[in-house]
Amino acid sequence: MSVPPAGTALAGGTHGPRALRPLLDTVLDALTTGAEDRAGPLPPGGPDAVTRAVRDACHPILPAHGTGPHAALRTLVHTLAAGAADPADPHCAAHLHCPPLALATAADLAAAALNPSMDSWDQAPAASALEALTSRALAALVYPRATAPDALVTTGGTESNQLALLLAREAAGADHPTAGPLQIVCGANAHHSIHRSAWLLGLPAPLTLPTPDGVLTPDTVHTCLANLAGHTGPLLLTATAGTTDTGAIDPLPDLADLAAHHRARFHIDAAYGGALLFSDTHAAALGGLDRAHTVSLDLHKLGWQPVAAGLLAVPGPHTLTPLTHQADYLNADDDTEAGLPDLLSRSLRTTRRPDILKIAVTLKALGRHGLGDLIDRTLAAAHTLADLIEAHPRYELHSRPTLSTVLFRPTGTTDTALATIRRTLLIDGRAVLGRATTPTGLWLKATLLNPHTQPGDLTTLLTLVEGQTPR
Repeated sequence: MSVPPAGTALAGGTHGPRALRPLLDTVLDALTTGAEDRAGPLPPGGPDAVTRAVRDACHPILPAHGTGPHAALRTLVHTLAAGAADPADPHCAAHLHCPPLALATAADLAAAALNPSMDSWDQAPAASALEALTSRALAALVYPRATAPDALVTTGGTESNQLALLLAREAAGADHPTAGPLQIVCGANAHHSIHRSAWLLGLPAPLTLPTPDGVLTPDTVHTCLANLAGHTGPLLLTATAGTTDTGAIDPLPDLADLAAHHRARFHIDAAYGGALLFSDTHAAALGGLDRAHTVSLDLHKLGWQPVAAGLLAVPGPHTLTPLTHQADYLNADDDTEAGLPDLLSRSLRTTRRPDILKIAVTLKALGRHGLGDLIDRTLAAAHTLADLIEAHPRYELHSRPTLSTVLFRPTGTTDTALATIRRTLLIDGRAVLGRATTPTGLWLKATLLNPHTQPGDLTTLLTLVEGQTPR
């Protein structure tokens, strides 16, 4: 058998790893030099400078004759790394954008090389078995008293929330076919995907309740649901365990009681906070999670996985019945009856990556306690930052952190000046901070997701902000 040119060699088979090895050396070298050139959490200069650098390095992106695999890898990977927002840098703390574990990233390479497609068993024999094993183990963390909990693998919290609303809509239609459409009730603190999913599914706009203190209060929910007593259609109450603005957790047990009392279905968006289940120290903050009909999780936040790594957990497989779908070339009835697993009915997507591999490797390598330790360290860093802010005479702390998000601002700074401070740090490439608007105005948002962040890193971050603050 003739050896294919290096750029056309395949990643799979017995010869694939041999073809990959020298290419990986090039990739790793380019990642290193790119990070060294960037020398910070973000490339300096802003969007125009980054766009110009990418164009100058990579044009033409489709030449008549290729440059060869090593040159192409070296150029593009270096350019991407030099122009990246690096969540491993302790001063890159704007979003729920985690630094992935090297372990999980290595596993993701294996997934890419093997390239299972998770839409039929004959494309992913071992991957489908691993997905079932791993997703059910994670679902058992959410529903420890359920007899057969399950979870679907998704691209993240948005897809998980969309699936939760879809399952609620379909279950309501099956139980009450003549009733009106499903009415969603959520807080103003809910993730925007709740509203977007309602629109996408053709549902009425959610009833959005005020959350002036950042959480959905039982009294507000009770009043709303009581006023809907004459409503002829089904209801879905959604709660949040880890808001994107402050990391707040709604009072889940009380909301579960209200949902049960008013016969409303209950969904919890725990995309941010769900990983507390790994921690013996912090898992109690999620009391009531197992009373939800559906729970969104997302391990590319506080789980240190490369994107994507979402799940939707359910207490039993019957909840997933509305997703049943048949395509003869993927899950023919006689194949399913003969024992071939039906993968098509486990997602709204057809082709999907084996994202479960990196998750499974991480769980196996670190165990629950290893992941719990990373959770504990990350949340401790948030409290350290809050302590530093409270002790600083020229800073104001919004509130003590619930998860790993800390809101703060220089005392007496206007919203306009605060927004300018944030943008200046971004354009200079020195710090990446988010922003959050609350009833008390605009705040800088530090979302800490690096478990190796040290107090000195946090002190430097505050110094960088102070250096841009008008006197």
